[in-house]
Amino acid sequence: MNALIVLVPAALALGGLALGAFLWSLRTSQYEDMEGAGWRAISDDDDDPVPPVISVTQAPAGHEPRA
Repeated sequence: MNALIVLVPAALALGGLALGAFLWSLRTSQYEDMEGAGWRAISDDDDDPVPPVISVTQAPAGHEPRA
C-alpha cells in the first residue's frame, strides 16, 4: 500500500504530461496534413536531383587520382 503513495501521483503526472504534449501538438497544427508526408516520401520528383557520384577515374580538374 505504501507504493501507491508514489505510483498514483506519478501516473497522474505522466498522464498530465501526455495530455499536455497532445494539446501542444493540436495547437501547433501537427495534424493538418496527415497524408502529405507519406506522398512526398514516395513521389518521384526530379526537382532536386541527387548530384552524381565522382568515381576514382573521374577526378575533378586539377586533382590527380591516387594509385
